[in-house]
Amino acid sequence: MIGDASSRLFHLIKTGFRPNSARLSRWRGMAGDIVRMSQDFRSLGENELVRRGLDIRWRAKAGIPLVKIMPEAYALVIEASRRTTGLIHYPVQVVGAIGLFEGGIAEMQTGEGKTLTATLPTFLFALQGAGCHVVTVNDYLAERDCEKMAPIYRLLGLTVGCIQTPMTPPQRKEAYKQDITYATAKELGFDFLRDRLKRGGAERKGQLKLGDAAADEVEGIVQRGTHFALIDEADSILIDEARTPLIIALNQPNDSATVNLYRWTDRAIQSLTLGSDFLYEPDKRQAFLTDAGCRKILLMGKPSLLDSIDTERIYKQIEQSLVARYGFHKDRDYVIAENKEITIVDESTGRMMEGRRWQDGLHQAIEAKEMVPITASTGQAARITVQSYFREYKYLAGMTGTAYQVRRELNRVYGLKVTVIPTHRDCIRRPIPSRVFKTLDAKNRAVAESIQKAREQGRSVLVGTPSVEKSELLGAVLKELGIPHHILNAKYHAQEAEIVAQAGQAQKVTIATNMAGRGTDIILDEIVKKSGGLHVIATEMHSSKRIDRQLIGRAARQGDPGTYQFFLSLEDELLRCLSPRSRQRAMRMAIADANGELSGRWLRYFQRTQRFLERMHGKQRRDVLKREQYRTEYSNKMGMDPFLEMTD
Repeated sequence: MIGDASSRLFHLIKTGFRPNSARLSRWRGMAGDIVRMSQDFRSLGENELVRRGLDIRWRAKAGIPLVKIMPEAYALVIEASRRTTGLIHYPVQVVGAIGLFEGGIAEMQTGEGKTLTATLPTFLFALQGAGCHVVTVNDYLAERDCEKMAPIYRLLGLTVGCIQTPMTPPQRKEAYKQDITYATAKELGFDFLRDRLKRGGAERKGQLKLGDAAADEVEGIVQRGTHFALIDEADSILIDEARTPLIIALNQPNDSATVNLYRWTDRAIQSLTLGSDFLYEPDKRQAFLTDAGCRKILLMGKPSLLDSIDTERIYKQIEQSLVARYGFHKDRDYVIAENKEITIVDESTGRMMEGRRWQDGLHQAIEAKEMVPITASTGQAARITVQSYFREYKYLAGMTGTAYQVRRELNRVYGLKVTVIPTHRDCIRRPIPSRVFKTLDAKNRAVAESIQKAREQGRSVLVGTPSVEKSELLGAVLKELGIPHHILNAKYHAQEAEIVAQAGQAQKVTIATNMAGRGTDIILDEIVKKSGGLHVIATEMHSSKRIDRQLIGRAARQGDPGTYQFFLSLEDELLRCLSPRSRQRAMRMAIADANGELSGRWLRYFQRTQRFLERMHGKQRRDVLKREQYRTEYSNKMGMDPFLEMTD
């Protein structure tokens, strides 16, 4: 049998007892057999291919282990893909798919065809009829991938559905009934919580007992279990989003006193002095009133409506207003939508997070700061962390271009092993030495010069920025110099795929926040290929080296030529996690040349700061998981639902 114990031992010995190399060696051998089997299927008529698909489905439902039918299933998908989409799986894609079947994370570089790779394990696990979820980072990619890959599954007798944000519960239930369902992690997690709330209501009414097999028949339940999930951009979902739990909120209408509290605290903090009245920790985004600050707040004149609010609550809201003022910035952490609502921007992707809100009065503090209408504060009806939600699945796998750096965390938290899959063609991406500047203005001038030089060579340029504000600031510099460009940021979410798809044309300049447009290929035209390929400019280091790698990975896909270069400054957002005193000291020590450029030795200053942030964010994820585990253990002992009880 393919993949049995003797085969594993053979490849382990063959590779000198190196587990990763042994896995890849074994998977290559299996992939070769599968590709040859798929070529044999080319002689089958369409009716015969459909019959083979139905036959393999009955075998899976009859209880035959999936490992025994995996080679034939994969071969059928390869042939179905060739007939319906014209796309043929490369051997390295089959290697990645075998890794996904064995329950791991396949690190596949940008442009290696992860969407097509996903069809193989998705089809295999869907054969059991228990439901299969393909998880993407946004609604657009879920809909696009569903439409593009659905003909493959349908030819082999499977049904496909897609969850989109505006859907009603009956529409969602119908989509979840399909053999394969495409959706975002956010939609899956919130549907899971809403179903728990409905089950909990039925239990309280005596209609259902905890764990009752008839739970799915409760009115309004949309999901049918957590069997298998395949996560695209797995590091973004399993790591970057793991610091923020999914919460279903209960609106708590604001009374006049509460609205006055938010408005008054925003005005009051302007008379407080940093260091004497309050302390601010930029790395943690936390503010604390000192004794002197508390006394000053206590003695301040207040609207009569605040007499009904206790002092502790006033102090807490003052601290939230300070965090809003010093830690959250417009066009970086949030944007103001046309309807005057505050919309959060995901720091790791640059995308708008519709429907998400900050808790504990922070969202209202930012609304007061921006002088927009104050929305109702929220309590918690149900909550779950990303870690806990995806550990609910019986089988879990994922794909991404940047997982190796967090392989230990993925293994510890989710039990997933990371394997780096070789590229279909050799990567010829070339780095250009990083440049460091004292000021943002000096850096932007140098970036503009580099862009103009690349355009003169006939190349295309992709510029990565960390925020909406910085993308538009750089855009203004390019506009002043007469350099045509497109800006892709959280304000233009709907057009991002179209803009990114055109970013490989000669002399095209695209400015993108972080990884806006992630999941859309940049196809180079022939002029660009002959001129040196796509040139990626990273205008800052991000809070994680993985996010930098995601941007860099845009260049030199599928054996294309390409280069990348970092431009940094001492006014970069990365350094905002440091204290004002540390930043001021660095500015005094920095000796720039006539163009405002610093010695290359300053690069280490940024690398140390990035490592500090990576460690801090890792600790935050561990703390979130520990709190969730404690809540779960306590709730189980008390006979309560851990996702519904004790949420505040």
